[in-house]
Amino acid sequence: MAKLSEARIKANKKWDEKNKAKRKLYLYRSHAKTFVREIASDDDLKELRKMIDEKLNSN
Repeated sequence: MAKLSEARIKANKKWDEKNKAKRKLYLYRSHAKTFVREIASDDDLKELRKMIDEKLNSN
């Protein structure tokens, strides 16, 4: 993996500071996808499906 330049590191940090809510959303989404794809058991997936269905039906 290529190293980032100092300018890119500074720009990334500036964006992160300016967009804390977006960054948090992106991180949570990424973690959720990783959990579902790589870690979750069948029981975990069933529980998540139930939670998702409840969330979708409450709107």
